[in-house]
Amino acid sequence: MTTRRVCVGGVALGGGAPVRIQSMTTVKTSDVEGVSAEIARLQAAGCEIVRGAVLDEADARAIREVKDRIGIPFVADIHFSPRLAVLSIENGADKVRINPGNIGGEAEIRMVADAVRAHRIPVRVGANTGSIEPDFLRRYGRSAEALVESALYNVGILERFGVNDIVISVKASSVPLTVEAYRLLSRRTDRPLHVGVTEAGTTETGIVKSSVGIGALLLDGIGDTVRVSLTDDPVREVYAARQILRACGLDKDYVELVSCPTCGRCRWNSMALAEKVQEYVKDIRVRAKIAVMGCVVNGPGEARDADLGIAGGDGFCMLFKKGKPFLRVTAAEAEQAFFAQLAIILEEKRQEQA
Repeated sequence: MTTRRVCVGGVALGGGAPVRIQSMTTVKTSDVEGVSAEIARLQAAGCEIVRGAVLDEADARAIREVKDRIGIPFVADIHFSPRLAVLSIENGADKVRINPGNIGGEAEIRMVADAVRAHRIPVRVGANTGSIEPDFLRRYGRSAEALVESALYNVGILERFGVNDIVISVKASSVPLTVEAYRLLSRRTDRPLHVGVTEAGTTETGIVKSSVGIGALLLDGIGDTVRVSLTDDPVREVYAARQILRACGLDKDYVELVSCPTCGRCRWNSMALAEKVQEYVKDIRVRAKIAVMGCVVNGPGEARDADLGIAGGDGFCMLFKKGKPFLRVTAAEAEQAFFAQLAIILEEKRQEQA
């Protein structure tokens, strides 16, 4: 579905814009040097919008200096304090993430809304299973209906005070509940949606849960911006989000690596080469397809459309382009020969796509 478009700094969300990758800093925002260095790492990994916690006045005032040092929009994450929300906005936050239900009463929400309108920035309103409005929790329990009704209720509060650029999220740590809630929400609003599975866990579990939940929604056409939530270095979140977008066909400017699972026919260390190739190409932004296959029985055929591929036999490997063999080397020479050809292929692709 096509949602309304809002802009976070110079980055468009919704309205047919690409799905944007977000993450959140782990360094305190008032540590300008530390948080700026962390954001630089996130941006280099592919993060397009970054969010930072604002816990006190020092954090809010630091936003202006942080923004002078970074190249992507900064979102201030605030709870409980309308004063900190306003101070963050006045110090250059490109967007704020609030929950109107815990900011205060009508006067406090109006104060934040006035600052948002004056500075023409968007707001993300989030509901998760720990912040459902009490009335909806009593009526629906911890359910998709409760998440959606709670989020839309808080959106309605901001709308009454003239705020129109609103992004919504409805997250749970349960994948089925998250997917159900976003599907329901997408039928109730045309506002852009921030998608993710909250508190997904440590790296392995969190990536699996996020891939299933976010991937299911993106394949339904739901989601304008995503965050993979991991108990890990946030750079891992960004790489995982990029892989999800690629698996869903939403990011095509990358080097796709296909590799077989290996079996008893494999007589060379294809797994080690596949891992080295994956690391080599992970940040290269050209469209290409590379194959590392275990054996010559199926290798060239299964990877017929690969720009460059390799498959192994007993003591030798065969390199192929578009399924056609062109160079036979010993297994000991395979890695060096493959990377030499890979460099040639990628340079040709860069020139074609420039």
